[in-house]
Amino acid sequence: MKLEQFPETLAVVRLAPGAEIPPWAESSSLFSITATARETSLVCARRSVPKKAQQAGPFTAFAVEGPLDFSLTGILAELLRPLAEIEISIFTISTFDTDWILVPQEDADRAAEEWRRRGHDVTPAIPA
Repeated sequence: MKLEQFPETLAVVRLAPGAEIPPWAESSSLFSITATARETSLVCARRSVPKKAQQAGPFTAFAVEGPLDFSLTGILAELLRPLAEIEISIFTISTFDTDWILVPQEDADRAAEEWRRRGHDVTPAIPA
């Protein structure tokens, strides 16, 4: 597999169910909104998230090179198993084209090294 490591520092923010997207939410290499009947979650640039917001992070994002065909199986299992073995927690997001893996920023270098050790290619993201 090929993965791109993105430079932005990200946060995962919990909002109330049905909450509107706040003006401080900034787009970055990954900006995601997931809404359920119980909560609204944002993944966004951490730099503007208010300190009082319920949040987790900082995170570093890795994207699997895509687009990935919907019939493919085991991609995340192959990439996440090595991180579980060295006790790195993850947060994942899937888009139409690919999968994103967020790891705690302090574990990003260890995650990238473990993937390389397992034969995967990890490179810095090229700005769009």
